[in-house]
Amino acid sequence: MKTYICAIGTANPPHKIPQMQVADFMSNILQFDERESRKLQALYRVTGIGQRYSVLEDYTRDNGDFTFYPNTPTLEPFPTVQQRMGVYREHAVTLSEQAIRECLEQATHTNIPDITHLITVSCTGMYAPGLDIELVERLGLPTTVQRTSVNFMGCYAAFNALKLADAICKADQDAKVMVVCTEICTIHFQKNTEQDHLVSNALFGDGSAAVLVQGKPSADVSLELTSFHCDLAPDGKSEMAWHIGDTGFEMTLSSYVPELIQNGIKQLTDRLLEGLKMKVSEIDLFAIHPGGRRILEVIEKELGMTRDDNRFAYEVLKEFGNMSSATVLFVLKALMKTLTPQQQDEPILSFAFGPGLTLESMLLKVHYANA
Repeated sequence: MKTYICAIGTANPPHKIPQMQVADFMSNILQFDERESRKLQALYRVTGIGQRYSVLEDYTRDNGDFTFYPNTPTLEPFPTVQQRMGVYREHAVTLSEQAIRECLEQATHTNIPDITHLITVSCTGMYAPGLDIELVERLGLPTTVQRTSVNFMGCYAAFNALKLADAICKADQDAKVMVVCTEICTIHFQKNTEQDHLVSNALFGDGSAAVLVQGKPSADVSLELTSFHCDLAPDGKSEMAWHIGDTGFEMTLSSYVPELIQNGIKQLTDRLLEGLKMKVSEIDLFAIHPGGRRILEVIEKELGMTRDDNRFAYEVLKEFGNMSSATVLFVLKALMKTLTPQQQDEPILSFAFGPGLTLESMLLKVHYANA
């Protein structure tokens, strides 16, 4: 049995913030002197990010005109987890709905009442009754739709959701599974001058991506889910972590993460491809989660890729930043839009990474209905 990604929809909140404007905001709030500000601006410039999106307009405003953060020089009293979860709940449903509706606009012969399964993915907010039930109500999905939530798994979580969708469709060829990954990262800004926090504040943005997975291809282009492989690099579990603190979710993202990924990516790829009797040199299409510019560069070096091979990842990183679990689906969407019937059956290699340190890989194949 085969399963296919038949459509991908995406959504972002309305506030588009230039990267260097975020750098200025952070410098002011952290009360950096001129030397510290220059160093922070240099960090923001080398990320490869041009802009990010946020549900919070505060990042575009001067201190004294905030609506979420306190209008004090140090943002005290700093917003609590409860306040941040209130913002998450306010915006997550709307973003998810927008992504799902865009996804279904592209899907042929699939409408909202046809959806049999809903998988919601997020690591930036939780509540119950949760996002899944609110989407059932907002979209008018059947109350009998089967719901699953994948929570707090970080940037690689879309792979777990796709594996689950793949298993569901292989068990039931009539299943139509909607996966939606929604992350509101920017509500978790931590007022901390440690390097890990400075780096994470420089990378993450808000976004949602929805994917329709089913046992039959679409009438146009689809992506066949061919194979998955996951591995752990336990030595890196303290280098990338995600904890709930008193004032939000706290990201640990050390400078050693690219090195850890570089050390594990070749073995991960070989294990994914060995059962398919395929080599990386035979693959021309890539959809890699842009966890950061340096991560993309070390993967290119280790696998013998060019920057052009990684162009979709760089494009998403520049336009949106790192949106955690939704990001790799933005990359797949960008790639999917460029495909032609001449690329029928071409393989696509995809990676994502997250806490653990977890390394996820996936192989897809281009499918055209009339090729």
